[in-house]
Amino acid sequence: MDIKGIVAVVTGGASGLGDATARALAAGGAKVALVDYNEEGARKTAEEIGGIAVQCDVSKAESGEAAFARILDDLGAPRVLINCAGVAPAQKVLGRNGVMPLDDYRRAIEVNLIGTFNMLRLFADACQGLEPQASGERGVIINTASVAAFEGQIGQTAYASSKAGVAGLTLPAAREFAQIGIRVCTIAPGIFETPMLKGLPEAAQESLGKMVPFPSRLGRPQEYAALALHIIQNEMLNGETIRLDGAIRMAPR
Repeated sequence: MDIKGIVAVVTGGASGLGDATARALAAGGAKVALVDYNEEGARKTAEEIGGIAVQCDVSKAESGEAAFARILDDLGAPRVLINCAGVAPAQKVLGRNGVMPLDDYRRAIEVNLIGTFNMLRLFADACQGLEPQASGERGVIINTASVAAFEGQIGQTAYASSKAGVAGLTLPAAREFAQIGIRVCTIAPGIFETPMLKGLPEAAQESLGKMVPFPSRLGRPQEYAALALHIIQNEMLNGETIRLDGAIRMAPR
C-alpha cells in the first residue's frame, strides 16, 4: 500500500514508538491522527507534522468510539492503524509488600490487550466500507507486542501475558479480515529507547544495550517506524509477529 494521501491512525502517538511512526507516516504523505491519553503530548507532535491529536483511553469502548468518530469527521476513513499505546508495569506476583493487587494486573490487560482489540475492531469497521485498491487491499493493522511475550522476565507476569495476548490475536484477526482485504501484523520490539528507558542513568542504558547480540545497543524508535512502513508497503506480510530485537533472548532476570 502506498501511504501517500491515506489516513493513518497511531495510538500512543505522543511519545516513543508511536511518535516516531507518526512522523514517518507524515513524511511519506499520510494524513495522521495521533491518538493518546496524553492529549497535550499528542497535540505537540500533531502540530509539528500537520496531523490531528485525539484524546482517548483505548481500553474504554466509549472513548474509542468517540475517537474514531472524530477521525472520520476530520480526516475520513483510515486505511492504516498502528497500535503503540501501552503500559509496562514491573511487579512480582509475590513481592516484598505482599501479593500483587488484582487491579494492577487488570490494568495491564485492559490497556495493552483490550485496548489493542478495541482499536482494531473500530478500525476494521471504519475501513471495511472503503473502496479497495487495485490489489483488493483496503487496510493494514500493525499491533505492538514485545519480546516479553515469549521470554517474560521475573516481574513481568502482567506485561508479558498482555503482550502474548496481542501476539495471539494477530493470526486469527488476519484470517478473519482477509475476506475484506485488511492485513494484520504485529511487531515485537526488544529493548528500545522509549521514554521509560531514557529516564534511566546512562550506565544502566549502556548495560541494557550490551545485552543485545548485534547491534549491541538499544533499539531506536525510528527503526520500529521503518519496519512499520515496510509492513504497510509489502502486501505479503500478513498474520505474522515480527521480532525486532537484535537477536536478544531475555534471561529470567
